[in-house]
Amino acid sequence: MTEKEMPVELENQPEQDIIEPVEKTIHPIAEEPNVPVEEEIKKLTAELKELQDKYLRLFAEFDNFRHRTKREFAELVKTASEEVITRLLPVLDDFERAFKAGGDNPSAESKGFGLIQHKLQHELTLKGLKPMISVGQPFDPDKHEAIAEVPAPDESKKGTVIDEVEKGYYLHEKIIRYAKVVVGK
Repeated sequence: MTEKEMPVELENQPEQDIIEPVEKTIHPIAEEPNVPVEEEIKKLTAELKELQDKYLRLFAEFDNFRHRTKREFAELVKTASEEVITRLLPVLDDFERAFKAGGDNPSAESKGFGLIQHKLQHELTLKGLKPMISVGQPFDPDKHEAIAEVPAPDESKKGTVIDEVEKGYYLHEKIIRYAKVVVGK
């Protein structure tokens, strides 16, 4: 305030009389609210940290969900045709047996079966089907189903697959049919 604006009553009072009552009213107001304000700041800071923690956890959970669904979708696309391919395996086996039955002097029909078998095998390979190589390999119960044991022709063939009765198959590194084998003992 300028001197012109100062009320007349204040002009008549000595300066010391004016300052003391003003200081008395300022100090209690300034000191008392500081305690609740500091407590409020601590409370809000703790609440902020809690909300930030919840946000980070929720963000991480959502990120994990997104990655998991991508992975599951990729796996679903990869193995969507598994049932159809599994049902076609006996047909593929029949074609292979028919082709082998033709012997050394194949007829026109046998050659036709061979072409059909080759095309079917090629298409299934494009879909991720791989035949399991078993003959001559050590017997592995995780890949092979032993249907018979025969005396091994020599000592090195003990515990190995001597013959394959039914071929095993992988579909994208997953076993969809175990090989049925004869094991040397």
